[in-house]
Amino acid sequence: MLPFEIEKLKFDPSEKFFLIAGPCAVEGEDMLMRIAESILQITTYYQIPFILKGSFKKANRSRIDSFTGIGDEKALKILHKARKELDIPILTDIHVPSDAEMAARYVDILQIPAFLVRQTDLVVAAAKTGKPVNLKKAQFMSPESMKFAVEKVHWTGNRKVMLTERGSMFGYTDLVVDFRSLPIMRQYAPVVLDITHSLQQPNQSSGVTGGRPQLIETIAKAGVAAGLDGIFLETHFNPAEAKSDAANMLPLDHLEPLLKKLLKIHEAVQEKD
Repeated sequence: MLPFEIEKLKFDPSEKFFLIAGPCAVEGEDMLMRIAESILQITTYYQIPFILKGSFKKANRSRIDSFTGIGDEKALKILHKARKELDIPILTDIHVPSDAEMAARYVDILQIPAFLVRQTDLVVAAAKTGKPVNLKKAQFMSPESMKFAVEKVHWTGNRKVMLTERGSMFGYTDLVVDFRSLPIMRQYAPVVLDITHSLQQPNQSSGVTGGRPQLIETIAKAGVAAGLDGIFLETHFNPAEAKSDAANMLPLDHLEPLLKKLLKIHEAVQEKD
């Protein structure tokens, strides 16, 4: 359950999970708006609270020639336009403390990437903006250790924090989701399951991250059954053409059928004896 309010988001955990979804990165205004409008149409019909996700820049790249963004200010202004015109909350990730204040002027939620969640200055800078903070569990951290990341946010006086599971390293080039982490982390804050990043296959010899998108439905169903507050996934009209995370994004035309199945599972889990 969200113990705090996110502007523009109406959420009743007894009725629906919330959805954080969008492209991996902002590649342009037309691309972002088309994806956002399509997701909003689906989530409005099914009354699923929706938060649009888009990275204004990509700092964690394998290769020097990997796509990093179209320009920080330009991308943030596109996200802000979607926020205003579609009346939806926006989430983006930040990478250095100086990003926090800049991004907070344009979006509703600041996300700390998994590899950076132990960076105290970054977490504190995000929390000091007063915006809700989404802390992604690092691939090398236990769910129990995430309580200390939550404490860093609380230390600033900001109580608006949630945690996201995104898989743990399994050897050098794979990830695995331990569903025990959901109820453990839910003791500290509302919990989100990042479905698509949990299916990454990082550190490939090509320098381009792989993925197993055919397992998106499996991971999503298991997460809803295990109990969660929100679902995180990246989606694109044509993932193969995406400039980032192409190998593990959900094709946008698969989103509605997936959500219909997940809502049925959620309803069954919520049933009282």
